[in-house]
Amino acid sequence: MPELIAPTSRLHRQWLAARDDWGRGVYQDGSGLRPTDEVDTVDGFAAFVRKLLRESDRSVPPAEGWVHCTYWWMVDGDEVLGSIALRHELNDWLLEAGGHIGYGVRPSARGKGLAGAALAQVIAYAGRLGIDRVLVSCDLDNDASRRTIEKNGGVLEDIRDSGHGKVRRYWITTPVS
Repeated sequence: MPELIAPTSRLHRQWLAARDDWGRGVYQDGSGLRPTDEVDTVDGFAAFVRKLLRESDRSVPPAEGWVHCTYWWMVDGDEVLGSIALRHELNDWLLEAGGHIGYGVRPSARGKGLAGAALAQVIAYAGRLGIDRVLVSCDLDNDASRRTIEKNGGVLEDIRDSGHGKVRRYWITTPVS
């Protein structure tokens, strides 16, 4: 049964298989992977995982221009199926286009409801952090993501040009604890 787990160096080989399913160099929403990250070696991947875990630690100031962010991997056993991220607050760019939550499912695992289930869990987690509503966006032409967001209570605020294309911006009320 698929579940969300914190990033772990233990799944290096499986994470690389998921990355290769996307294609090397392809942007993966919600993964935290940046062009400067070296993930092919054991040491490079361990540094990448440490970076992801550090970004969620509120006792460590975020890098300039960034916000605290918690990452999870969608897994079934040891197979990495995707990732999802919750940004704890919004900066100007996130408010315009990126939103609080970003997610992606590897191509071979799509169409099985993974993104919707993960999104529901992360919305609940956001509520536990005291975030009363989250902004979730998707590319204008991404109908699968639009449906996922709307099934999770997303209310369309608008469609904007993000500088990288048009995005739909949705607000979702969280179950604040």
